[in-house]
Formats: sequence, C-alpha cells, structure tokens
Amino acid sequence: MKHGKNYRASLAKYDATKQYSVSEACQLVKDLHYVKFDETVELSITLKLEKNQTVRDTLVFPHQFKGEKRVLVFCKDDRVQEALAAGATYAGTEYLDKVKGGWLDFDVAVATPDMMKDVGRLGMVLGRKGLMPNPKTGTVTPNIAEAVAELKKGRTEYRADKTGVIHIPVGKVSMDVKDTAENVNAFLSELNRKKPADAKAGFIRSISLSSSMGPGVWVNFKEGDE
Repeated sequence: MKHGKNYRASLAKYDATKQYSVSEACQLVKDLHYVKFDETVELSITLKLEKNQTVRDTLVFPHQFKGEKRVLVFCKDDRVQEALAAGATYAGTEYLDKVKGGWLDFDVAVATPDMMKDVGRLGMVLGRKGLMPNPKTGTVTPNIAEAVAELKKGRTEYRADKTGVIHIPVGKVSMDVKDTAENVNAFLSELNRKKPADAKAGFIRSISLSSSMGPGVWVNFKEGDE
C-alpha cells in the first residue's frame, strides 16, 4: 500500500522494528499523530488459537473515551420503566417490529431471556450489524439495571476474528498518555486471564498500537504480566 508523505514522515521518527513498553508505545502514538482530528488509539493483538478456540468477552476501561451509548432493551411491558430508569434510551416490545422494519437508531441492544425467542427472529437485521444480544457478552440478562449501567459507563465488547486477531479501541490521541497506557494494560491483563485453559505457550503472538491514520508501534508484553 502506498502511503502519503505525512505517514512516511511519521515512520522516519522511530524504529518501526523495535518493541516498546506500553507507556513508550502510547507516547509514540501521540507523538506520531499528524491529522487534524482526534484519532482513536487502537490495539491490535494477534493470538495463537487452536481449532475451536475462541476469545470473546467484554470489559469496562478505567478511563472512558467514547460518547454515551444509546441502549435499546427488549423487555416485557412490566420492566420498561426499570430499563428507562437505569438509563436505557429505548425499551419495550414495540421495538421488535421497528427493528424488523430496518430501524437501527441505537448503539447496543440488551434483551431479557424471556424475549430471546422473539429477538432471535431479528437475526438477519441485528446479526449483520453486530447488534444481536448475546449471553456471552452480558447483553442477554435478567439484570437489566446492571447491564444498562455498565454499557452506559462504556463496557466494550471484544472478540478474536477468524484469523485470531483482536482489534479494540483503547483511547483517543488527545487523552493523557498515562490514562491510555492504563487502558491498554487493563485490557492485556484481562486478555491474559481470559485465555483458553488449553492455550499453549506463545498465546499472544504480537501486539501493535496505532492511531486511526498513523503507523503501528510494536508493544512488548510478556504473558502472565498483570
């Protein structure tokens, strides 16, 4: 891929073959920033996954950097007020038909277990957009208030793709480097704890940190670090 002169100028400012500590990498990403908008800082991790192994979960970062999420709760009428009081933007059964018709004016969906028979029929709409509630990510739950509260605080879902790579936003270039580094370390520690029980040595193959438009910086991280 051919890159512009600003990108190439950023590459000349550091050793692109070297592995840096988390804090050093976060500082470099900030220093290499060259566009006018506030870029997202992104973490890319390549994992060694055996057949049938997967990594998928959620976490709340210690330092938030995203706008407030619009949460839709699929629930029976007797729980609508509970959902709205917890901070949901929308709640109720009437949104089943709205979503079926193509309405997707929300960022994340939550469903109570007794609604999943109906919500499951929306798979073609919600699944395509990555919005289908899932018990593995805590979005299918009887605990509406707890789920909505965490999502409003910025609970982020992560999962390895088919090639074993996780891409996850961890901050903004404008953030204090210390805060971004704490977010990165929080995720790496969480990933280390959630690795499959039968994972072999070398589970984490490589880690790279970059801004949306900037070059990647290799991160040095030893498995087992907390």
